[in-house]
Amino acid sequence: MQGIWYLNEQSLFLRFGIALLVGILVGMQREYAFGEPEKEHAAGVRTFALMGLIGCASALASDYLSSPWPFVAVLLVLGAFFSVTYFVDAWKGQAGLTTEVSALITVLIGALVYWGKIKLGIALGVTTTVLLSIKPEMHRFVRRMTRADLYAALKFAVITAIVLPILPNENFGPPPFDVFNPFVIWLLVVFISGINFVGYILIQILGAQKGMGLTGFLGGIASSTAVTLGITQQSRREHGLARPFAMALLIAWTVMFARLIVIVAVLNRDLAALLWRPLIVPVLVGAAYASFLFVLHRSERTPEMKIKNPFELWPAITFGAMFTLILFAAQAAQIYFGDSGIYITSFVTGLADVDAITLSLAELSHTTSGIAPATAARAVVFATLANTLLKGVFVFAIGSPGLRRTILPGFLFLTGSVVIAVFLT
Repeated sequence: MQGIWYLNEQSLFLRFGIALLVGILVGMQREYAFGEPEKEHAAGVRTFALMGLIGCASALASDYLSSPWPFVAVLLVLGAFFSVTYFVDAWKGQAGLTTEVSALITVLIGALVYWGKIKLGIALGVTTTVLLSIKPEMHRFVRRMTRADLYAALKFAVITAIVLPILPNENFGPPPFDVFNPFVIWLLVVFISGINFVGYILIQILGAQKGMGLTGFLGGIASSTAVTLGITQQSRREHGLARPFAMALLIAWTVMFARLIVIVAVLNRDLAALLWRPLIVPVLVGAAYASFLFVLHRSERTPEMKIKNPFELWPAITFGAMFTLILFAAQAAQIYFGDSGIYITSFVTGLADVDAITLSLAELSHTTSGIAPATAARAVVFATLANTLLKGVFVFAIGSPGLRRTILPGFLFLTGSVVIAVFLT
């Protein structure tokens, strides 16, 4: 605990204020969930606001007395009170612990805020409110679960929590081709499998259109290449979702360009000044076609579909092996072409990882001994062109016929815009 003598009055008021706001946030959700604003409930917005203050005040008292007992006593009293409330509700046939548990979490959040864990406390408060708010969606998802879904989740847990930690996180192979890292490769396999799960869950909760759009956005932030593989594999099983899948892919590909602009702006403003104009072209083109698919799909009535088991490990492992081969090819290009072949190197490296070459070029063009910013900017665009072409190859080699037909115009527009971006740099 942090001693009270370290906190001035302003800091104390700030922490109590945050605890109060978190309690109000959770309390508003609970009172809204009751659906009867004029009826008295065991815990509403005022009670939850007081819970946040109680947690913060009890932590302060324990700190002041150098004893945990004031805080423990508050938890015991509240626990006893909510136990009585629960038994009374159960006697009335209204058993449920959601409100009681939420109140205890609010007390603990108030204590965490006092102890200086302000960001964690706010995050827990927001997370608690979100979990309480999506009750219907979560129950609907659980009702749709099958035994195959449960086994798929267990398999994913095994490859993530058991296999991944025991793999060595070091490079193997003869120098300078020592680019094989079992941990990194398997992490990619886990990520690809996770993309399938995220898309599956979001489709079940939000529906095909909204779920796939959010999957594409999140996948584009993390890895547009991985989300491309995951969605194209799923398209072979779900033939009726060609337009939502194509929309998700266009969103992921578009977000990749926007993400690169942000990354470069943080690391090298001079390079970002040369990059944002050419890269904004594919951002606008991709966003326009994704919006077109959104409107087109929205005007149609999509039948209810049974989404199949999303877990397929072997295609993810195959992609991991392909990724390793591309790493070897990129390393060979760097060795044999050197600085004079910076464009070729960027193109080849962009096939595997556009972020890695972008970060390297941002650093090299930032130093006086590195390459010229204009050369670096053009090389980054070459890397994005290679990455876009590779993702197109994945779609047209693996994706369903419906997905290929739907995404073809968008892919051509996007690729053409990247070619134009090359000439703009």
